[in-house]
Amino acid sequence: QGVSSAASDVYKRQGFIMLAIRKSTDRGHANHGWLNSFHTFSFASYNNPKERGFSDLLVINDDTVAAGQGFGEHPHRNMEIFSYVLQGALEHKDSLGTGSVIRPGDVQLMSAGTGVSHSEFNHSPSEPVHFLQIWIVPSERQAEPRYQQEHFSEAQKRGRLQLIISPDGADGSLSVRQNARVYAGLFDGAEQAHLQLGDDRYAYVHVARGSVQLNGEQLQAGDGVRLRDVRDLHLSNGQQAEVLVFNLRPNELPSLY
Repeated sequence: QGVSSAASDVYKRQGFIMLAIRKSTDRGHANHGWLNSFHTFSFASYNNPKERGFSDLLVINDDTVAAGQGFGEHPHRNMEIFSYVLQGALEHKDSLGTGSVIRPGDVQLMSAGTGVSHSEFNHSPSEPVHFLQIWIVPSERQAEPRYQQEHFSEAQKRGRLQLIISPDGADGSLSVRQNARVYAGLFDGAEQAHLQLGDDRYAYVHVARGSVQLNGEQLQAGDGVRLRDVRDLHLSNGQQAEVLVFNLRPNELPSLY
């Protein structure tokens, strides 16, 4: 059943709100001209002591990069980094020898491990690229770097939650070095989906675009929701919605904190 938005109906357990909404307008924001970025959690110059990640989820950056611009080559270590393109085309190059162009429906996962350098540029000379860059803290450190990329069609995500990332690469998903599962879904009109999270799990829901209801709560593009000890998740009443759902370990903060 839906959770009422009335303050008197907000359920708490062990001092934590079980379903806590972070509005899009509360995110950090940096506009560098060539890059317009919204930060769900603390990142770069945005430092919010109350927003330092959730469970093993460390970063959700909502980035729009101008035509012909991008991030020059820079290094990473011991981080699982994935990109999810919403509009346009993102060009990737790395020190592993990988070169690719990522378009809507593509999911790219780079496991930095012992160290990898990469660059991400807008592939188009005339149109912006809009994508999410997401970091998950790995359970295994100093592992061998690797790169994965898969395409998930609109049909696979339409009116359902498609598994796109998992620890074991189940159902054609990309393999992440953490006990985390990520789902993507598209919802419009009467389309709806139900996900059973299981006992002793946390979840994070990010609305990439459009609007949708989560367990009866109305959400807009850019909104995020922490779910603690909520066994079931229900998405409905979408309006051109694209949603990511993270099924996570029951930890408050990533281990690096």
